[in-house]
Amino acid sequence: MVGRVRGAEDVPVARAAVTLISLGGRQLGRAMSRPDGSYRLDAPGVGSYVLIASADGYRPQASTVVVGGAPLSYDILLSGTSGLLGTVRSADTKEPVGGALVVAADVRGEVIDTGVSAADGTFGFTALVPGQVTLAVTAAGYRPLALPVEVVTHGVTRTEIELASGSRLQGVVTAAGRPLNDARVTLVDAAGNVVATATTGEDGAYGFTDLDGGEYTIMATGYPPRADHLTLGSGADGHDIELSHPGE
Repeated sequence: MVGRVRGAEDVPVARAAVTLISLGGRQLGRAMSRPDGSYRLDAPGVGSYVLIASADGYRPQASTVVVGGAPLSYDILLSGTSGLLGTVRSADTKEPVGGALVVAADVRGEVIDTGVSAADGTFGFTALVPGQVTLAVTAAGYRPLALPVEVVTHGVTRTEIELASGSRLQGVVTAAGRPLNDARVTLVDAAGNVVATATTGEDGAYGFTDLDGGEYTIMATGYPPRADHLTLGSGADGHDIELSHPGE
């Protein structure tokens, strides 16, 4: 069995490890590709085998090959890996955001790698396939963000990510001076769209996170409904709701 190991744009890959194994997983032969990418392996006989190729800076590849009576020529194409470095910052203060979770996914939505930003906001991935990836970034006190990034074929891609502060709203729904269980709380934006809903627990508490700042209407039902108008800023706000029957 002979062939060549190639990378992007038909560039030969030297010193790639090419291993032949049986379908049961037993190693049958191993070779290193030459400077021109060529390799040679001897198969023990006619049959089906698995050919594995790996090299520094490339993603490993496994292929099933069928060896017949005539010599087999089989070329191997390896996909290179690239690096991605970035910094997560606050969109408001431009200060670095540490502890942000960064998830890299391919175009099919499969998670490729995950990382957490350091105290200076930096993060990095060292083994990505060139092409478009999606970065999903979450951090406490900030709104989640997803953005596409084009990873270059060679070298390191750099990106800057800015997270917007997320407003939070929490409170307690009471009736007759006591926490109201199973009350439904609905948050509506200025355009009349329902943003979120919540149901209180035994302590009467409700909470909403990752909200845009601005004007909202909050409604609670469980007793005769009540609607209050409020304006949210950046950070956390509190708003308790007292429900009652008419005349109470």
